[in-house]
Amino acid sequence: MSVLDALRIAIRAIISNRLRSALTLLGLIIGVSSVIALIAVGQGTQKGITEQIQGLGLNLIFVEPSVGAAAGGAGALNILTYGDSQAILANNDPEITDVAAHLQSNAQAIAGTNDVPAEVVFTWSNYAGVVDVEVANGVFIAPAHDDQAQLVAVLGADMAEALFDESDPIGQQMRISFFGGQVTIPFTVIGVMEHVGQDGANVVNRQIFVGASGLANRFRQFFYTPDGDIRVTGIVIQTVDNADTERIKTQVEELLLLRHGDPEPRFTVESQDELLEAAGDVARTLSILLGSVAGISLLVGGIGVMNIMLVSVTERTREIGIRRAVGATARDVILQFVTEALALSVIGGVAGIAIGVGVSLLVDGQSFGEEQLTTVIQAWSIFAAFGVAAGIGFLSGIYPAWRATVVDPIAALRNE
Repeated sequence: MSVLDALRIAIRAIISNRLRSALTLLGLIIGVSSVIALIAVGQGTQKGITEQIQGLGLNLIFVEPSVGAAAGGAGALNILTYGDSQAILANNDPEITDVAAHLQSNAQAIAGTNDVPAEVVFTWSNYAGVVDVEVANGVFIAPAHDDQAQLVAVLGADMAEALFDESDPIGQQMRISFFGGQVTIPFTVIGVMEHVGQDGANVVNRQIFVGASGLANRFRQFFYTPDGDIRVTGIVIQTVDNADTERIKTQVEELLLLRHGDPEPRFTVESQDELLEAAGDVARTLSILLGSVAGISLLVGGIGVMNIMLVSVTERTREIGIRRAVGATARDVILQFVTEALALSVIGGVAGIAIGVGVSLLVDGQSFGEEQLTTVIQAWSIFAAFGVAAGIGFLSGIYPAWRATVVDPIAALRNE
Protein backbone atom coordinates (compact mmCIF):
# COMPACT_ATOMS: atom_id res chain seq x y z
CA MET A 1 0.00 0.00 0.00
CA SER A 2 1.37 3.40 -0.97
CA VAL A 3 1.15 6.50 1.19
CA LEU A 4 -1.29 8.03 -1.33
CA ASP A 5 -3.58 4.99 -1.04
CA ALA A 6 -3.42 5.21 2.75
CA LEU A 7 -4.31 8.90 2.57
CA ARG A 8 -7.34 8.23 0.36
CA ILE A 9 -8.58 5.56 2.76
CA ALA A 10 -8.03 7.90 5.71
CA ILE A 11 -10.01 10.73 4.09
CA ARG A 12 -12.88 8.32 3.31
CA ALA A 13 -12.92 7.11 6.92
CA ILE A 14 -12.96 10.69 8.27
CA ILE A 15 -15.79 11.72 5.92
CA SER A 16 -17.86 8.63 6.68
CA ASN A 17 -17.89 9.57 10.39
CA ARG A 18 -18.41 13.32 10.04
CA LEU A 19 -19.78 14.12 13.49
CA ARG A 20 -17.25 12.03 15.37
CA SER A 21 -14.39 13.41 13.28
CA ALA A 22 -15.64 16.98 13.77
CA LEU A 23 -15.74 16.60 17.56
CA THR A 24 -12.24 15.11 17.54
CA LEU A 25 -10.99 17.98 15.38
CA LEU A 26 -12.60 20.49 17.72
CA GLY A 27 -10.34 19.44 20.58
CA LEU A 28 -7.25 19.86 18.43
CA ILE A 29 -8.43 23.17 16.99
CA ILE A 30 -9.05 24.59 20.46
CA GLY A 31 -5.65 23.37 21.65
CA VAL A 32 -3.63 24.75 18.73
CA SER A 33 -5.49 28.07 18.57
CA SER A 34 -5.17 28.51 22.35
CA VAL A 35 -1.40 28.01 22.22
CA ILE A 36 -0.99 30.62 19.48
CA ALA A 37 -3.43 33.18 20.94
CA LEU A 38 -2.32 32.95 24.58
CA ILE A 39 1.38 33.11 23.73
CA ALA A 40 0.59 36.13 21.54
CA VAL A 41 -1.08 37.77 24.55
CA GLY A 42 1.90 37.00 26.78
CA GLN A 43 4.40 38.34 24.26
CA GLY A 44 2.22 41.39 23.66
CA THR A 45 2.17 42.10 27.38
CA GLN A 46 5.95 41.92 27.48
CA LYS A 47 6.21 44.25 24.48
CA GLY A 48 3.77 46.72 26.03
CA ILE A 49 5.62 46.87 29.35
CA THR A 50 8.97 47.24 27.61
CA GLU A 51 7.67 50.05 25.39
CA GLN A 52 6.23 51.91 28.38
CA ILE A 53 9.53 51.81 30.25
CA GLN A 54 11.64 52.63 27.20
CA GLY A 55 9.14 55.28 26.11
CA LEU A 56 10.05 57.33 29.17
CA GLY A 57 13.46 58.02 27.72
CA LEU A 58 17.00 56.73 28.14
CA ASN A 59 19.53 56.62 30.98
CA LEU A 60 16.97 56.97 33.76
CA ILE A 61 16.98 56.05 37.44
CA PHE A 62 13.66 55.89 39.31
CA VAL A 63 13.12 56.63 42.99
CA GLU A 64 9.76 55.48 44.38
CA PRO A 65 8.21 54.45 47.72
CA SER A 66 8.94 50.79 48.46
CA VAL A 67 6.12 48.27 48.14
CA GLY A 68 5.58 48.00 51.90
CA ALA A 69 5.59 51.77 52.33
CA ALA A 70 3.28 52.36 49.39
CA ALA A 71 0.83 49.87 50.84
CA GLY A 72 0.59 52.11 53.85
CA GLY A 73 -1.78 54.50 52.04
CA ALA A 74 -1.44 58.16 52.92
CA GLY A 75 1.78 57.45 54.82
CA ALA A 76 3.50 56.78 51.52
CA LEU A 77 3.14 60.45 50.61
CA ASN A 78 5.52 61.41 53.41
CA ILE A 79 8.42 59.37 52.02
CA LEU A 80 9.58 61.54 49.10
CA THR A 81 9.40 65.29 48.58
CA TYR A 82 10.12 67.86 45.91
CA GLY A 83 13.03 69.00 48.10
CA ASP A 84 14.58 65.54 47.73
CA SER A 85 14.73 65.96 43.96
CA GLN A 86 16.33 69.39 44.33
CA ALA A 87 18.86 68.02 46.83
CA ILE A 88 19.89 65.28 44.38
CA LEU A 89 20.36 67.89 41.67
CA ALA A 90 22.22 70.26 44.01
CA ASN A 91 24.71 67.48 44.78
CA ASN A 92 26.29 68.39 41.42
CA ASP A 93 27.07 64.82 40.37
CA PRO A 94 28.76 65.14 36.93
CA GLU A 95 26.91 62.03 35.69
CA ILE A 96 23.44 63.41 36.58
CA THR A 97 22.04 65.79 33.97
CA ASP A 98 18.60 66.58 35.46
CA VAL A 99 16.09 65.46 38.09
CA ALA A 100 12.28 65.65 37.90
CA ALA A 101 9.69 64.96 40.59
CA HIS A 102 6.04 64.05 40.17
CA LEU A 103 2.96 63.00 42.09
CA GLN A 104 0.44 60.67 40.46
CA SER A 105 -3.22 60.23 41.34
CA ASN A 106 -6.35 58.72 39.83
CA ALA A 107 -9.17 61.15 39.10
CA GLN A 108 -12.08 61.91 36.78
CA ALA A 109 -11.51 64.23 33.82
CA ILE A 110 -14.52 66.21 32.61
CA ALA A 111 -14.96 68.31 29.45
CA GLY A 112 -18.49 69.19 28.36
CA THR A 113 -20.53 65.97 28.51
CA ASN A 114 -17.44 63.74 28.41
CA ASP A 115 -16.43 62.25 31.75
CA VAL A 116 -13.58 59.73 31.72
CA PRO A 117 -11.24 58.21 34.34
CA ALA A 118 -7.68 59.50 34.10
CA GLU A 119 -4.27 59.17 35.67
CA VAL A 120 -3.14 62.67 36.62
CA VAL A 121 0.56 63.50 36.89
CA PHE A 122 1.32 66.59 38.99
CA THR A 123 4.77 67.82 37.96
CA TRP A 124 7.02 70.73 37.02
CA SER A 125 8.36 72.24 33.81
CA ASN A 126 11.49 70.06 33.50
CA TYR A 127 9.54 66.77 33.55
CA ALA A 128 9.08 66.51 29.77
CA GLY A 129 12.81 66.92 29.16
CA VAL A 130 13.78 64.24 31.66
CA VAL A 131 11.31 61.54 30.59
CA ASP A 132 11.58 62.45 26.89
CA VAL A 133 7.92 63.03 26.03
CA GLU A 134 7.07 65.51 23.30
CA VAL A 135 4.17 67.86 22.68
CA ALA A 136 2.34 67.52 19.36
CA ASN A 137 0.22 70.64 19.73
CA GLY A 138 0.59 73.60 22.07
CA VAL A 139 3.23 73.62 24.83
CA PHE A 140 4.20 71.66 27.91
CA ILE A 141 4.23 73.17 31.41
CA ALA A 142 6.75 76.03 31.31
CA PRO A 143 8.82 77.71 34.06
CA ALA A 144 6.40 80.66 33.94
CA HIS A 145 3.52 78.33 34.85
CA ASP A 146 5.58 77.06 37.80
CA ASP A 147 6.43 80.56 39.01
CA GLN A 148 2.88 81.89 38.65
CA ALA A 149 1.28 78.69 40.00
CA GLN A 150 -1.14 78.52 37.08
CA LEU A 151 -3.77 75.77 36.73
CA VAL A 152 -2.75 74.37 33.35
CA ALA A 153 -3.06 70.87 31.87
CA VAL A 154 -1.36 68.93 29.06
CA LEU A 155 -3.33 65.96 27.71
CA GLY A 156 -2.09 62.61 26.47
CA ALA A 157 -3.12 61.87 22.86
CA ASP A 158 -5.87 59.38 23.74
CA MET A 159 -7.13 61.52 26.62
CA ALA A 160 -7.47 64.55 24.33
CA GLU A 161 -9.58 62.53 21.91
CA ALA A 162 -11.74 61.09 24.70
CA LEU A 163 -12.45 64.51 26.22
CA PHE A 164 -12.72 66.77 23.19
CA ASP A 165 -13.54 64.34 20.36
CA GLU A 166 -12.35 65.93 17.11
CA SER A 167 -12.15 69.55 18.32
CA ASP A 168 -8.91 71.36 19.19
CA PRO A 169 -8.53 71.32 23.00
CA ILE A 170 -5.87 74.04 23.17
CA GLY A 171 -7.17 76.98 25.19
CA GLN A 172 -10.32 75.16 26.27
CA GLN A 173 -11.43 74.60 29.82
CA MET A 174 -11.71 71.19 31.48
CA ARG A 175 -12.23 69.99 35.04
CA ILE A 176 -10.53 67.32 37.10
CA SER A 177 -12.42 65.77 40.00
CA PHE A 178 -10.36 64.38 42.91
CA PHE A 179 -11.14 62.46 46.11
CA GLY A 180 -14.26 60.79 44.79
CA GLY A 181 -15.78 64.03 43.54
CA GLN A 182 -15.22 66.02 46.73
CA VAL A 183 -12.88 68.46 44.97
CA THR A 184 -13.32 69.59 41.34
CA ILE A 185 -10.80 72.02 39.85
CA PRO A 186 -10.89 73.83 36.47
CA PHE A 187 -7.82 73.75 34.23
CA THR A 188 -6.86 75.41 30.96
CA VAL A 189 -5.52 73.01 28.34
CA ILE A 190 -2.22 74.29 26.96
CA GLY A 191 -0.93 71.24 25.07
CA VAL A 192 -1.51 67.75 23.67
CA MET A 193 1.26 65.14 23.82
CA GLU A 194 2.63 63.16 20.89
CA HIS A 195 1.01 59.77 20.44
CA VAL A 196 3.45 57.25 21.95
CA GLY A 197 3.71 53.74 20.47
CA GLN A 198 2.13 52.38 17.32
CA ASP A 199 -0.40 50.23 19.14
CA GLY A 200 -1.59 53.00 21.45
CA ALA A 201 -0.98 50.88 24.53
CA ASN A 202 1.47 53.28 26.20
CA VAL A 203 0.13 54.74 29.44
CA VAL A 204 1.40 58.23 28.52
CA ASN A 205 -1.37 58.45 25.91
CA ARG A 206 -3.99 58.26 28.67
CA GLN A 207 -2.38 60.60 31.20
CA ILE A 208 -2.99 64.24 32.08
CA PHE A 209 -0.04 66.39 33.15
CA VAL A 210 -0.85 69.36 35.37
CA GLY A 211 1.30 71.99 37.01
CA ALA A 212 2.04 70.89 40.57
CA SER A 213 2.77 74.42 41.85
CA GLY A 214 -0.72 75.71 41.09
CA LEU A 215 -2.48 72.93 42.99
CA ALA A 216 0.03 72.77 45.83
CA ASN A 217 -0.42 76.47 46.63
CA ARG A 218 -4.22 76.20 46.60
CA PHE A 219 -4.49 72.94 48.57
CA ARG A 220 -1.59 73.11 50.95
CA GLN A 221 -3.17 70.66 53.39
CA PHE A 222 -2.97 67.89 50.79
CA PHE A 223 0.37 68.66 49.17
CA TYR A 224 2.65 70.14 51.82
CA THR A 225 4.47 68.28 54.57
CA PRO A 226 4.60 69.75 58.09
CA ASP A 227 8.11 70.95 57.20
CA GLY A 228 6.78 73.00 54.28
CA ASP A 229 7.93 70.72 51.47
CA ILE A 230 5.74 69.32 48.65
CA ARG A 231 4.95 65.63 48.72
CA VAL A 232 5.71 63.56 45.61
CA THR A 233 5.31 59.89 44.71
CA GLY A 234 8.30 59.57 42.41
CA ILE A 235 11.60 61.10 41.34
CA VAL A 236 13.19 60.49 37.93
CA ILE A 237 16.93 60.99 37.54
CA GLN A 238 18.44 61.45 34.10
CA THR A 239 22.09 60.46 33.68
CA VAL A 240 24.72 60.76 30.98
CA ASP A 241 25.46 57.87 28.61
CA ASN A 242 27.37 54.95 30.20
CA ALA A 243 26.98 56.40 33.68
CA ASP A 244 27.95 54.35 36.75
CA THR A 245 24.37 53.68 37.80
CA GLU A 246 25.33 51.57 40.83
CA ARG A 247 27.41 54.41 42.26
CA ILE A 248 24.64 56.94 41.59
CA LYS A 249 22.02 54.68 43.19
CA THR A 250 24.13 54.25 46.32
CA GLN A 251 24.79 57.98 46.53
CA VAL A 252 21.09 58.86 46.12
CA GLU A 253 20.05 56.32 48.73
CA GLU A 254 22.57 57.65 51.26
CA LEU A 255 21.46 61.24 50.59
CA LEU A 256 17.76 60.47 51.08
CA LEU A 257 18.39 58.44 54.24
CA LEU A 258 20.35 61.37 55.64
CA ARG A 259 17.63 63.88 54.70
CA HIS A 260 14.80 61.86 56.26
CA GLY A 261 16.74 60.40 59.19
CA ASP A 262 15.51 56.87 58.47
CA PRO A 263 17.66 53.91 59.59
CA GLU A 264 16.37 51.82 56.66
CA PRO A 265 15.19 53.05 53.25
CA ARG A 266 11.43 53.23 52.75
CA PHE A 267 11.99 53.77 49.05
CA THR A 268 13.54 51.94 46.11
CA VAL A 269 16.16 53.25 43.71
CA GLU A 270 16.17 51.30 40.43
CA SER A 271 17.74 51.87 37.06
CA GLN A 272 15.82 51.61 33.80
CA ASP A 273 17.71 48.44 32.87
CA GLU A 274 16.71 46.79 36.15
CA LEU A 275 13.06 47.65 35.56
CA LEU A 276 13.25 46.25 32.03
CA GLU A 277 14.83 43.05 33.28
CA ALA A 278 12.25 42.62 36.06
CA ALA A 279 9.37 43.37 33.69
CA GLY A 280 10.80 40.90 31.17
CA ASP A 281 10.99 38.18 33.84
CA VAL A 282 7.37 38.75 34.82
CA ALA A 283 6.21 38.76 31.20
CA ARG A 284 8.16 35.59 30.42
CA THR A 285 6.62 33.86 33.42
CA LEU A 286 3.18 34.94 32.21
CA SER A 287 3.93 33.60 28.72
CA ILE A 288 5.08 30.27 30.14
CA LEU A 289 1.96 30.03 32.32
CA LEU A 290 -0.42 30.87 29.47
CA GLY A 291 1.43 28.55 27.10
CA SER A 292 1.28 25.71 29.65
CA VAL A 293 -2.48 26.11 30.08
CA ALA A 294 -2.94 26.08 26.30
CA GLY A 295 -0.59 23.09 26.02
CA ILE A 296 -2.81 21.11 28.39
CA SER A 297 -5.80 21.73 26.14
CA LEU A 298 -3.72 20.57 23.15
CA LEU A 299 -2.77 17.41 25.03
CA VAL A 300 -6.44 16.76 25.79
CA GLY A 301 -7.16 17.12 22.08
CA GLY A 302 -4.45 14.55 21.34
CA ILE A 303 -6.01 12.12 23.79
CA GLY A 304 -9.25 12.56 21.86
CA VAL A 305 -7.45 11.51 18.65
CA MET A 306 -6.11 8.35 20.29
CA ASN A 307 -9.56 7.57 21.69
CA ILE A 308 -11.23 7.90 18.30
CA MET A 309 -8.57 5.73 16.66
CA LEU A 310 -9.05 2.98 19.25
CA VAL A 311 -12.78 3.09 18.62
CA SER A 312 -12.12 3.00 14.88
CA VAL A 313 -9.97 -0.13 15.21
CA THR A 314 -12.68 -1.86 17.25
CA GLU A 315 -15.42 -0.92 14.79
CA ARG A 316 -13.41 -1.96 11.75
CA THR A 317 -12.18 -5.32 12.98
CA ARG A 318 -13.91 -7.14 10.13
CA GLU A 319 -12.44 -4.71 7.58
CA ILE A 320 -8.97 -5.35 9.01
CA GLY A 321 -9.52 -9.11 8.76
CA ILE A 322 -10.54 -8.85 5.10
CA ARG A 323 -7.49 -6.73 4.28
CA ARG A 324 -5.18 -9.19 6.00
CA ALA A 325 -6.89 -12.12 4.28
CA VAL A 326 -6.31 -10.67 0.81
CA GLY A 327 -2.64 -10.02 1.46
CA ALA A 328 -2.29 -6.75 3.39
CA THR A 329 0.83 -6.79 5.58
CA ALA A 330 1.18 -5.50 9.13
CA ARG A 331 3.04 -2.52 7.66
CA ASP A 332 0.03 -1.72 5.45
CA VAL A 333 -2.36 -1.80 8.42
CA ILE A 334 -0.07 0.39 10.52
CA LEU A 335 0.31 2.85 7.63
CA GLN A 336 -3.47 3.00 7.21
CA PHE A 337 -4.28 3.94 10.82
CA VAL A 338 -1.25 6.18 11.42
CA THR A 339 -2.11 8.10 8.24
CA GLU A 340 -5.70 8.53 9.43
CA ALA A 341 -4.56 9.86 12.81
CA LEU A 342 -2.05 12.19 11.13
CA ALA A 343 -4.71 13.45 8.72
CA LEU A 344 -6.99 14.34 11.62
CA SER A 345 -4.16 16.13 13.44
CA VAL A 346 -2.96 18.05 10.38
CA ILE A 347 -6.48 19.21 9.52
CA GLY A 348 -7.05 20.28 13.13
CA GLY A 349 -3.62 21.94 13.25
CA VAL A 350 -4.17 24.01 10.11
CA ALA A 351 -7.65 25.10 11.26
CA GLY A 352 -6.28 25.89 14.73
CA ILE A 353 -3.51 28.04 13.25
CA ALA A 354 -6.03 30.01 11.19
CA ILE A 355 -8.31 30.58 14.18
CA GLY A 356 -5.45 31.34 16.60
CA VAL A 357 -3.89 33.92 14.27
CA GLY A 358 -7.30 35.41 13.50
CA VAL A 359 -8.22 35.78 17.19
CA SER A 360 -4.82 37.32 17.98
CA LEU A 361 -5.23 39.90 15.22
CA LEU A 362 -8.82 40.58 16.24
CA VAL A 363 -8.12 41.37 19.90
CA ASP A 364 -4.93 43.35 19.22
CA GLY A 365 -5.52 46.94 20.29
CA GLN A 366 -8.93 46.21 21.81
CA SER A 367 -9.77 47.80 25.15
CA PHE A 368 -10.78 45.60 28.08
CA GLY A 369 -11.94 47.83 30.90
CA GLU A 370 -9.31 50.54 31.25
CA GLU A 371 -6.55 48.44 29.68
CA GLN A 372 -5.68 47.99 26.03
CA LEU A 373 -4.68 44.50 24.98
CA THR A 374 -1.64 44.05 22.75
CA THR A 375 -0.80 40.78 20.99
CA VAL A 376 2.40 39.75 19.23
CA ILE A 377 2.11 36.62 17.09
CA GLN A 378 5.24 34.51 17.33
CA ALA A 379 6.23 32.34 14.36
CA TRP A 380 7.78 29.78 16.68
CA SER A 381 4.48 29.33 18.51
CA ILE A 382 2.75 28.51 15.21
CA PHE A 383 5.38 25.93 14.24
CA ALA A 384 5.49 24.53 17.77
CA ALA A 385 1.71 24.16 18.01
CA PHE A 386 1.48 22.53 14.59
CA GLY A 387 4.46 20.28 15.29
CA VAL A 388 3.01 19.14 18.59
CA ALA A 389 -0.36 18.50 16.94
CA ALA A 390 1.27 16.42 14.20
CA GLY A 391 3.43 14.59 16.73
CA ILE A 392 0.40 13.83 18.87
CA GLY A 393 -1.39 12.51 15.79
CA PHE A 394 1.51 10.23 14.93
CA LEU A 395 1.84 8.90 18.48
CA SER A 396 -1.92 8.57 18.84
CA GLY A 397 -2.01 6.39 15.74
CA ILE A 398 0.86 4.06 16.71
CA TYR A 399 -0.87 2.10 19.49
CA PRO A 400 -4.24 1.67 17.72
CA ALA A 401 -2.34 0.64 14.58
CA TRP A 402 -0.38 -1.96 16.53
CA ARG A 403 -3.64 -3.20 18.04
CA ALA A 404 -4.95 -3.66 14.52
CA THR A 405 -1.94 -5.75 13.45
CA VAL A 406 -2.38 -8.31 16.24
CA VAL A 407 -5.97 -9.04 15.25
CA ASP A 408 -6.25 -12.66 14.05
CA PRO A 409 -7.60 -12.51 10.45
CA ILE A 410 -9.84 -15.58 10.99
CA ALA A 411 -11.35 -14.18 14.17
CA ALA A 412 -11.70 -10.78 12.51
CA LEU A 413 -13.65 -12.26 9.58
CA ARG A 414 -16.07 -13.86 12.03
CA ASN A 415 -16.61 -10.52 13.81
CA GLU A 416 -19.96 -8.84 13.26
